[in-house]
Amino acid sequence: MEPLLDVISVKTPDDHTLELVFENGEKRIFDMTHFFNKKPFVKLLHSPLFFKASVQYGTVVWPGDIDIAPETLWYQSSPA
Repeated sequence: MEPLLDVISVKTPDDHTLELVFENGEKRIFDMTHFFNKKPFVKLLHSPLFFKASVQYGTVVWPGDIDIAPETLWYQSSPA
């Protein structure tokens, strides 16, 4: 079992991907497309709110108590 890695940095270059850096230094790209049809992420689709992503407690969060698990970000992302 791999250790849980914290996210240390996030960028939102467009309206559906996250550029992530994990604590091991690995850079990865996470595509949010499949999450936009699920609560609470539907609020982020085509919204300026999407670009307010930040890192807190090792994961990506948005205003309005929206967050996504770091293990989801790791396992469903691709190396950058």
